[in-house]
Amino acid sequence: MVVRMRHTKGKRNRIRSHHALTPGRLGVCGHCGKPARPHIICKNCGWYGSRQVVDVLAKLDKKERKKKEKELAAKEEKK
Repeated sequence: MVVRMRHTKGKRNRIRSHHALTPGRLGVCGHCGKPARPHIICKNCGWYGSRQVVDVLAKLDKKERKKKEKELAAKEEKK
């Protein structure tokens, strides 16, 4: 039979001290400037790097599309 190894409370707590979760890191989208996860397509504008991968406006209904177009036009005027 194997003798069971016992661990003290201190040993248990030292092990658990490394199990803490860290908050996810966010970068900034190079196209729209919104916070976005790195190496992921921007959910706001559909761009990844220097090219548009997803047409976000095509997936919206008419009311949301107008709102998004106004937002993008205002951003272009600022530039």
